[in-house]
Amino acid sequence: MLTSAFSFTRLRAQFIKEVLSVLRDPRSRMVVFVPPILQLLVFAFAATLEVRNVDIAVYDQDAGRWSHELVQRLDSARFITHVRHVDSQQQLHELIDRGEVIAALAIPVDFSRSIAAGESGRAQVLVDGRRSNSGQITVAYLSTIAADVGAEVVPDAQAPTPVVVRHWFNPNLVYRWFIVPGLTGILALFSSLLITSLSIARERELGTFDQLLVSPTSTPEIIISKSLPALAIGTGLGLFMISAGVFLFGIPFTGSFALLLASLVLFIASVVGIGLMISAVSMTQQQAILGAFAVGVPAVLMSGFATPVENMPVVLQWLAQAIPLTHFLIIVEGSFLKAMPPGDILASLWPLAIIALATLTMATVFVRGRLQ
Repeated sequence: MLTSAFSFTRLRAQFIKEVLSVLRDPRSRMVVFVPPILQLLVFAFAATLEVRNVDIAVYDQDAGRWSHELVQRLDSARFITHVRHVDSQQQLHELIDRGEVIAALAIPVDFSRSIAAGESGRAQVLVDGRRSNSGQITVAYLSTIAADVGAEVVPDAQAPTPVVVRHWFNPNLVYRWFIVPGLTGILALFSSLLITSLSIARERELGTFDQLLVSPTSTPEIIISKSLPALAIGTGLGLFMISAGVFLFGIPFTGSFALLLASLVLFIASVVGIGLMISAVSMTQQQAILGAFAVGVPAVLMSGFATPVENMPVVLQWLAQAIPLTHFLIIVEGSFLKAMPPGDILASLWPLAIIALATLTMATVFVRGRLQ
């Protein structure tokens, strides 16, 4: 029977037991430590927003000076692997239909003649809409190439004043500077979620849950002992990935480390509460893992990592504010790239504190209901 008295000695014993159960269980070690490290290394290179190594089809009906210049620019573009020349509009459509090219350029017969006459040369760009994001980026690249050709057509005296674009915080648009800080939050989320989701479910599968019920351990001791290992391991993994971002990927860290650490601890604490609720309602470890992914994947999609929260429907924007990852991504990305002021960090830190308090309170209710 559970006792109401709180004992630090029992808490210490329960904490050691939980840590050893994670470290000794091969499945837990595999789930907790291996995927985050591999995913950080793989996603940092694979999860890119850039468009590279694509094929472009060209139907040049003009074969004049300026169409030749435009095609030569396409041939030398770094993001294009191969420019495929076709002899008809039908071949152009077939290449896009089969997915062999992401975009196609159709140059009309009067392209160079129109430019020589002082008019605007027009060409048609066909894009594979099935790959909408990559297609839009490809169109932007092609527009830049066309603008460079146009700059040669217009004499310097008549050329319009160019617009100078400056990219703040990431001058060279290095995609890893954006991806890796976000991966820190995502991978720490799943690691902490899995550790806590498996905690009580593991006890049930191993048959030690009944022993826990008749032990003198109090409910607060059980909840704290099952929360602290996940909090410690999740924070450690988060710090490891932050260090990897700075020292391995060379991302500049310009913010306050103390505030980022406090944000990381609150973020992991809020995730631990969610994981304990999943573990309390799961009868097996398999159910716990499925529950963790059922919660974690929508949380990532709605957090603003891939798409801005402002682009979502209003209802989903409200739900996104209840997701810990939404607020932590703002803090970690701002700490890396823009030296986010303490006031701005605190504006995202207090929602994390409220979410952590709410999830841990609800987890206490769920676990207490299972223990009674």
